[in-house]
Amino acid sequence: MNWIPLFIVILYIFLLFLITWCTRRLSRGGMISYLLAGRGLPYWVVAPLLTGLAIGGASTIGVAERAYNSGLAAGWYNAAWAAGAILVGLVAARRYRQMEVTTIPELFERHYSTAGRVIGVIGQLMLQIVITSLQYVAGGAILSSLLPEVVSFQTGMFVTAVVFVGITLIGGFWAAGLTNIINVIFIYTGVLLGAMLAIGKVGGLRELVLKFPADYPGFDLGSLGWSLVLAWFLVMCTMTFSVQSVAQVSFAAKNASSARKGFILAGLMILPVGFISALIGMAATVLHPGIIPTEALPRTVLSLSPIVAGVVLAGLWAADVSTASALLVGSATLVVGDLIKRFWIPDLGEKGERIVSRIAVLILSVFTYLLAISVRGILQTLLIGLTLTTAYTLITLMTLFWPKICRRSHAVWTLLVAMMALAVWLVFPGVPAFFARLNLPHPIYFCWIVSIVTFILVAVFDKRRIQPPLT
Repeated sequence: MNWIPLFIVILYIFLLFLITWCTRRLSRGGMISYLLAGRGLPYWVVAPLLTGLAIGGASTIGVAERAYNSGLAAGWYNAAWAAGAILVGLVAARRYRQMEVTTIPELFERHYSTAGRVIGVIGQLMLQIVITSLQYVAGGAILSSLLPEVVSFQTGMFVTAVVFVGITLIGGFWAAGLTNIINVIFIYTGVLLGAMLAIGKVGGLRELVLKFPADYPGFDLGSLGWSLVLAWFLVMCTMTFSVQSVAQVSFAAKNASSARKGFILAGLMILPVGFISALIGMAATVLHPGIIPTEALPRTVLSLSPIVAGVVLAGLWAADVSTASALLVGSATLVVGDLIKRFWIPDLGEKGERIVSRIAVLILSVFTYLLAISVRGILQTLLIGLTLTTAYTLITLMTLFWPKICRRSHAVWTLLVAMMALAVWLVFPGVPAFFARLNLPHPIYFCWIVSIVTFILVAVFDKRRIQPPLT
């Protein structure tokens, strides 16, 4: 019976490639046309593009994985993402678009130093590669569940990588935005249908609660601990201000108004998905006890009718494709704009920019795939990696809204110290143990404290003010 949903997924992938091929002419030109959609995205494309970026493997497979052990509280992850998108829409999206930059590190060099730009690129690429690798993990889980007799988890990741790269190479940022309009509709249709039917198969919500394993938290929204939930909100609200693939959506908007409206609308679209995916993970504790948590959502969906399973899993695959495509475009923009054009080949023509951009996508895809092979725990890996965004967000917000206290060496030192702080957290177990005793179990708290202290110290000792951005 697994062949039926697999066939539906294949048809959907074909549809995505067809749309991508039809829109490829919109991306003809240089780096701005290919990687930033010619700065022409209206708000009704910005919103699904950002929504598709947010609703990927972590928002569906990862949330269901966490809900398999922790209940509905896992859905707070998407609520945190939504809060970050709305906050950027209200506070910064308009300003980002007005600045006419292509990357966050470019902003750092404009107001701080060349060294700040280089360090910023290194950190951003680390973040983007980690996030992209998680989409391979989720895609591998989907395909291996669809056809376990034929496709292994590792083979599923490889096939996922091939599809991600193919769509990105053909269509660029315009294709990512236009295909996401269909992706978001399909994702919501699939996940809603999957949740309702999975709960119905158990016998309804009342029966689901009665059949939960002993000590399972179920519908307790505080089961993860409110300090961890707050950490998620801090991570995601921090991330949305400064991760390149997110900020790039506002850079590519048609105008400042489109950027603002698109981000706010995207936040409203992102909000419910996590809790819906968590319901599927919760149903899996009853329907499929003892499975690998990563397979909670795809395994549960496959227990439904083949056609329903195909629709839901195609939607999940669409989520992976939409997220990874935007991430790869963002990473390629960093490599081409901040490294190759800035330091090595500044006079690249339009054709050269397009060719180099595609080569960058291919090389970055190899790194992300190699990392994906070693990933365990989608949400945990993602949320630790995103901790690096504390320094980026602090510098960016201060540059936009309080430039008088910003100094020329702020970018370099704040970024470096934040990176070292995360390394200390990961290498020395005494540090996380100390913060756990303070009921602050996530590295985001430690990195925010370190970043703010570093920023204050630099402001005291460095007297060189930056050139404030135009308003």
